[in-house]
Amino acid sequence: MSTQTTPLSHADFEQTLRTSGCGLLKRVSVRTLQINVGKLCNQACLHCHVDAGPKRTEQMASDTVDRLIELVDASSGLETVDITGGAPELNPHFRRLVVEMRRRNLHVIDRCNLTVLFEPGQADLAAFLCEHQVEIIASLPCYTADNVDKQRGKGVFGKSIEALRLLNELGYGDSDSGRVLNLVYNPGGAFLPPAQASLEARYKDELYDHFGVVFNQLFTLTNMPISRFLHSLVRDGDLERYMELLAQSFNPATVEGLMCRHQVSVDWEGRLYDCDFNQMLELRVPGDRLTLWDVPDLDTLAGWRIATDSHCFGCTAGAGSSCGGSLG
Repeated sequence: MSTQTTPLSHADFEQTLRTSGCGLLKRVSVRTLQINVGKLCNQACLHCHVDAGPKRTEQMASDTVDRLIELVDASSGLETVDITGGAPELNPHFRRLVVEMRRRNLHVIDRCNLTVLFEPGQADLAAFLCEHQVEIIASLPCYTADNVDKQRGKGVFGKSIEALRLLNELGYGDSDSGRVLNLVYNPGGAFLPPAQASLEARYKDELYDHFGVVFNQLFTLTNMPISRFLHSLVRDGDLERYMELLAQSFNPATVEGLMCRHQVSVDWEGRLYDCDFNQMLELRVPGDRLTLWDVPDLDTLAGWRIATDSHCFGCTAGAGSSCGGSLG
């Protein structure tokens, strides 16, 4: 289901930008390359905007990875490679991608669901990530078992805690180790996340006091009206109310920090998008249907207009939301 069925539209978001004095969105630079290497995942979370799961077969192929490496070598402004999925670690080329990007002194992020560390063939995954100093951003939608298992599946919370302890043993979450472990919170329903700083403090207290777990930062993300979460909004009759909440909570101060302004997103087939959310909606770069093979480098995409639609109200609501958490 597309957000084209929602009560708000592309025109509504652009009009909101104009009336707030923000103008149309354009990419300023390409500092982050976000790569979705496929939709295969060992979980099927209720809030997943990718609609990933164990039965998905979409996986990035070796020649697409080769082209990504070529483009990175041809680009001058890139700082970070953000690898996501699905469970990105289940892609057979994930480790080669990590090694090649780290060899080029790029900061690498792994969007990890934690339980993948216990999948067959992944016994050394945590040690691999540690060896290559990969930042781990792990989803943990609550610090209680009931709430996590409700969103992510029975037993997921217990496995997640076990994984966090394993990562802690390797130095992840220790501010002096240089091994960064950040957690992600998603609301359990059709409401905005609470203030990031206060929720982070609560997470740190609860996880350390009850489980001895430490981490660096908590990122709060707004649930996007896409895929499974959109289906649940429609099913429960909450879609119009939720979209009105997002639109009424529009905060012009978030626009400057939107991730799409300094990022390019690539799907498993090598098609280019402005962000991961646009990718899931197949909302391509305006006026083009570009792939990795159509551009000489990533710097070429600086200055381009960004495709928008009603889901963009999710990134600009309240304190804002991005792959790096709250914007304010």
